[in-house]
Amino acid sequence: MNVANLLVRSGRSFPDRPAVALGAEPVMDYAGLAARVGRLAGGLRETLGCQAGDRVALIMKNSPAYIEALFAAWYAGLIAVPVNAKLAPGELAFILRHSGSRVCLITDDLADSVGAAVAEAPVVEQVIPAGGHAYEDLFAGEPMPPAPAEPDDVAWLFYTSGTTGTPKGAMLTHRNLAMMSAGYFTDVDAIAANDAIVHAAPMSHGSGLYILPHVAAAAVQVVPSSGGFDPGEVLDLIGRYPGTSLFAAPTMVRRLTDEARRSGADTANLKTIVYGGGPMYLEDLKDAMATFGPRLAQIYGQGESPMTITAMSRRLHHEALRDGNEERLASVGLPQALVQVRVADEHGNPVPDGTVGEVLVRGDVVMKGYWNAPEATAATLRDGWLHTGDTGCFDAAGYLTLKDRTKDLIISGGTNIYPREIEEVLLLHEGVAEVAVVGRRSREWGEEVIAFVVPSGASAPAPQTLDAFCLERIARFKRPREYRFLDTLPKNAYGKVVKSELRSSLEEEDLR
Repeated sequence: MNVANLLVRSGRSFPDRPAVALGAEPVMDYAGLAARVGRLAGGLRETLGCQAGDRVALIMKNSPAYIEALFAAWYAGLIAVPVNAKLAPGELAFILRHSGSRVCLITDDLADSVGAAVAEAPVVEQVIPAGGHAYEDLFAGEPMPPAPAEPDDVAWLFYTSGTTGTPKGAMLTHRNLAMMSAGYFTDVDAIAANDAIVHAAPMSHGSGLYILPHVAAAAVQVVPSSGGFDPGEVLDLIGRYPGTSLFAAPTMVRRLTDEARRSGADTANLKTIVYGGGPMYLEDLKDAMATFGPRLAQIYGQGESPMTITAMSRRLHHEALRDGNEERLASVGLPQALVQVRVADEHGNPVPDGTVGEVLVRGDVVMKGYWNAPEATAATLRDGWLHTGDTGCFDAAGYLTLKDRTKDLIISGGTNIYPREIEEVLLLHEGVAEVAVVGRRSREWGEEVIAFVVPSGASAPAPQTLDAFCLERIARFKRPREYRFLDTLPKNAYGKVVKSELRSSLEEEDLR
């Protein structure tokens, strides 16, 4: 059940269809992509000596090489470990050590940060920049066929931070990825042969997962020349590729909407914007639909159940807007057909419609567990259900509305940020006695990080000093946008910080 067979099928049946494009220029058809992937897989096994089940880290910005490297890992019977390219060296080092990745494939622009990470992760034996001589040498041999794989063999280690600040690797199996792909066709969107997906969001996360259904449909994968998200560039690519879809965080949708309105770009080729990864504010959603028409679809998922808990298709968006049903429009849609979703009490028992509880999910798309973390696995997978840590409620028609997160997760620009991780870093500073980190609503980013700090001395450290301290230890996108200094943090009778009071103080300021 190796998911690499999706590419084998498209390469054999649709060899001349464009498979990968860099900006406006096609660079590979499906026959060429399948052949390169087969040769690269052979190089990983024969030249580098990788064995079945070895981990290969992909620390790469979006590029055509990302697609061939991802599939080559599966062809070779290896486990792909896609890693967020924005992480700081220490964070990269933890993932490399924890996953035990023997080989690290990178893009040239990340050589410095990866080099610093590898110095702390001696398990890595080879660091190979895509496009360099060592990389091209891996293609010297004959193509190999996909290695055999059982449905429950791990294919993708999806690293997601936990509330303790320690990243956990969700083990996504070949079965998980195949069911996720089927779920795309069933509940999210149809894909025609000549359609395209523009990868403006990181391939290490949601956009990369959607490579699979588009390979299955022999559609073209378009990588922006910039390797990232630039609203003007994305709109230009939409103008060049009929039947274009893309996965975007809500903040990306808002920026794309603003740019389309400002520039008057022709979006006739746009088929679907699939959004997820954070809350979409109702006014932003209505604004996007007014600009692009009924072309928005939503998914709610987690790394542990990739892109596959609930979905709200373009049709459901259109009907909710047509009927003036704002509650439904603000929901995350219906449970996807290939999973079961339950809203439950603290004992895991289902609660009545309209009652808030924790969102639980089970099905063949739910992860196998966390890599080398049996206690975390046991805490998250209980009685056959994935406990998401999110709270919500169903309405009478089965639409799920999320209410809050039981974890103190902050989602900024579509990226998960866990306050505990930032708090632990700030507490290392000698000028910080106590700290609490919360999210504040931001129209630009969805949420932004605010740190409430109790100084250890008579005077507070300068915000610039704390900012520099954070940037040495964590990724730039995680650092606080603002520091607030307090004499004490609000606490309950048990000495636990009451973060709701801090959030409320920020919300009151917004209302003034």
